[in-house]
Amino acid sequence: MFRTSRMFRRERSIPLRSSAAALSNNLSVLQLPARDLTHFGVVHGPSAQLLSAAPEGVPLAQRQLHVKEGAGVSPPLITQVHWCVLPFRVLLVLTSHRGIQMYESDGSVMVYWHALDSGDASSVQAMFARGIAASVHFICVGTWSGRVLVFDIPAKGPNIVLSEELAGHQTPITDIATERAQGQDGVADMVTADDSGVLCVWRSGPEFTLLTRIPGFGVPCPSVQLWQGIVAAGYGNGQVRLYDASTGALHIQISAHARTISALDLAPEVGKLLSAAEDTFVHIWKLNRNPESGSIEVEHCHGECISDTQVCGARFCDPSGSSFAVTGYDLTEILRFGTV
Repeated sequence: MFRTSRMFRRERSIPLRSSAAALSNNLSVLQLPARDLTHFGVVHGPSAQLLSAAPEGVPLAQRQLHVKEGAGVSPPLITQVHWCVLPFRVLLVLTSHRGIQMYESDGSVMVYWHALDSGDASSVQAMFARGIAASVHFICVGTWSGRVLVFDIPAKGPNIVLSEELAGHQTPITDIATERAQGQDGVADMVTADDSGVLCVWRSGPEFTLLTRIPGFGVPCPSVQLWQGIVAAGYGNGQVRLYDASTGALHIQISAHARTISALDLAPEVGKLLSAAEDTFVHIWKLNRNPESGSIEVEHCHGECISDTQVCGARFCDPSGSSFAVTGYDLTEILRFGTV
């Protein structure tokens, strides 16, 4: 399918207590260089597994988180777990069919709980939150109704406030991506995606501003990323599309996978894009913006087949893209790959 160079090799995998749930974006990674540690978060049904590993993949600690108890016979399912790195603190955010839970980064203390409001849900429509990202001092979380909840996060403590609700989507949010705008006014620094494939590009601030709305084309967009004014979107038909964030113009369309894309990730220091899908493949691409023409260019760098596995999560483990990790449905381990 593609020219494949052996840039990466399998490294020691990290065992899981139970397999990852068949959810898109079902892996979060937090690197702690100062402590030479990497944290991994994976959802399995009503629980989320948090694992810490040393550089050689040696598992050091595990913790399980559950949805806050409430009315109901069966425990609600978790939809996503994600570390949000803010300039002044790191919070772990867990979303479910019941609400939004925010923890200190190691999952030891829950600092905030937001219950989903069923007021605008029909009796046949399942409520859930999904899609999590940090932007400046905000954490943004998507919902089943298409609204995006914006939480204002203090430098410390539990005084978290729901400051705004963004209305740009008509169908459930699937994913949210952000990029630090480095203080540039008017720069797009957040993109939201939904079940119909619509993308909304935003500028964050005391009030978020909708800059561009990129229409869908009949398939969901499970995963999205943002890098240097480029929106990378992965779709249910296996395509990866690259758009200009400021104009919404489509620059490149890649038939990257044979089945629905389950995860995209970016290594911001080098512009590497990782795509993973239910076709068992993980691909790595190099993005670039031509300095003369301003056009977006892409090059395929690596392809990895995770045989007989429905890949549901994949993330780079460092900002330079020299290692990545993969989860799969019915796979009771996190697979790790490093540069050759």
